[in-house]
Order: sequence, then structure tokens, then C-alpha cells
Amino acid sequence: MNQQQKTQKPDAYWNPLLAGVLLGLVLLATFVVTGHGLGATGFTTRLTAWLGMNIVPAATSANEYLGGMVEEGRPLSSWITWQVIGVALGALISAYLAHRIAFKMDGAKFLGGSTRPFTALFGGILAGFGARIAAGCTSGLGLSGAAVLSLAGFTFLCTFFATGLIVSRFMKAEK
Repeated sequence: MNQQQKTQKPDAYWNPLLAGVLLGLVLLATFVVTGHGLGATGFTTRLTAWLGMNIVPAATSANEYLGGMVEEGRPLSSWITWQVIGVALGALISAYLAHRIAFKMDGAKFLGGSTRPFTALFGGILAGFGARIAAGCTSGLGLSGAAVLSLAGFTFLCTFFATGLIVSRFMKAEK
């Protein structure tokens, strides 16, 4: 990284209305091109099936949940795999172009200090597990569900935002 890149200030964030409209267009394009909405947790399930197929194939094939994904021998050969890879690459390119690539620990010190990466990982695993139990993540259920006027999608979004507002009242302000 050269000196100019180190001292250059990050670009301003996008206008939220413009970003929302563009996200809606991406969601529409995803429905048109793939026949599916946006989502992510299906990829982690398929990745788990692929790992299981390569580490313990008999147990994975016998597993009621993962077995169907490994029948053809290509659990990662799915639209959602390419979507998640595209999102990750797009985020990386966007962060690079906006001069926002940095390795840092976000969040207030009182939220865990040196144990924060582990508690964040544990929380992420719990959220992913919950998303699989619910058969969808925030992007899959919230965005795609609401886009097709699903009652479950709107119920989730209302609950998600209400919970966020309530919990934020109990959190200390960053100092």
C-alpha cells in the first residue's frame, strides 16, 4: 500500500435512499435471473454438506438434513453459492474503491474487550443456527419475503426492528 492510499480519507457513504432503490433493483434482478430472492444461510448449509461429504461421507449421506444435498456429489453447485461469492467479492471491491479496507475491532470497549472476537463469533454461530431453524436469514426472510408480500417477511421485519429499538435503549453509549 503506498503512502497516498494510507493517508487518503474514505469516501462518503452512499445516500441511503439511493442505496435502498439500488438494493431493490438488485433484488428484482435476482428474482428475474435466478427465480429466487436474496439469501445467504443456504450457502452455509451447502458448505457444511460439502465439508461433511469430504470428511465423513457416510454420515453426511445418512443425515436427513444434509443427505439430499450430497446425492449428486456437488452440494456447492447452486445459485446461492455464486450469489454469496459475488456479494463477498463485491463488498471487497467496494470497500477497496471507497478506501474503507481496514482491519479493526468495531464496537465499544465494554462489549467484551479482548474476548469480543470470540463472543461475536459465538453470537454469529447462534444467529446462523437460528436462521436455519427459521428457514431463512434477514436477507432471505426480510428482503425477499417482504418483496413478495409474505406475511412472515413483514412479521419478521417488524419484530426485528422493534427488538433492535428496545435493545438499543438498554445499551450504553460508546465513549
